[in-house]
Amino acid sequence: MKNLPFKLGIHPINWVGEDVLEHGDYYTYEQVMSDISSLGFTGTEISRKFPKDPIDLAEALKKYNLQLTTQWKSVFFTDPTRFEEELEAYRKHVEFLKPFGCKVVSTAEIGGSMLNQDPRRKQDETYVERLDDEGWKYLVEGLNKAGEICRENGMDLVYHHHAGTVVEQPEEIDRLMEMTDSNLVSLLYDTGHGYYGSNDPVELLNKYYDRIKYIHLKDVRADVLKQAREEKFSIRACIRSGLFTVPGAGCLDFEPVFKILIEKKYNGWALIEGEQDPVQYNPHEFAKASLKYLENIVERITN
Repeated sequence: MKNLPFKLGIHPINWVGEDVLEHGDYYTYEQVMSDISSLGFTGTEISRKFPKDPIDLAEALKKYNLQLTTQWKSVFFTDPTRFEEELEAYRKHVEFLKPFGCKVVSTAEIGGSMLNQDPRRKQDETYVERLDDEGWKYLVEGLNKAGEICRENGMDLVYHHHAGTVVEQPEEIDRLMEMTDSNLVSLLYDTGHGYYGSNDPVELLNKYYDRIKYIHLKDVRADVLKQAREEKFSIRACIRSGLFTVPGAGCLDFEPVFKILIEKKYNGWALIEGEQDPVQYNPHEFAKASLKYLENIVERITN
């Protein structure tokens, strides 16, 4: 896209779900990569459908002229008995991403989350088990150490504030930013997950702009969010109900967000992310419409 100081990519989660596994499970990685490339995007994250072998993955990315930007890494630092094991797994993840030219590592704590990645909890819990002071201490210690591993490899840890986890609400993001070392822990700014967590996306962007090194552009359907809150949906229930969508198809206004990013000359990656049922919401068509919506915004701002 012209007149942008930053690089615009798209997440394969628009095609293949990562939490709701039936969403797009029929897609092959070739279909996903071909679609992304045909839309004119060059940056994307790893999908569960992408080749696991680094040589095969590199060949596939090259074939479709795609640059890998990052891959999500769950951490469980809030359980001190797993601390060294988690750090070792994190190091391996960083070492896997490094040869692909990734500059950031998308990182999120899953202890206490609604998702069943926390083995201490039942599948699809409908509430987050919030951290106590001790939990925060372990989380911060782990993130700082993981950030050191990233730094050693010329990368940055970007923390993904995520719906249904222990860092989603304004006070939790504030605490994370206050307690972690700003040289070691940066922020993955996500418009949709921010809004779900009761953050104002524009306020959040302005407040922590200097810590933001990676972006997800995600929209929210207000009617689904209202229902989800009233009926206490789990995260998977939210996604299955169509809570999240691509920019332009929900209730968020992306013009002030882009205005800030353009004025401040943000120069990292920003990825369009929808996370909706591809049978009901065709990924290629929704991505195309979202791109047009964002192009119109950029044209208004820069002309």
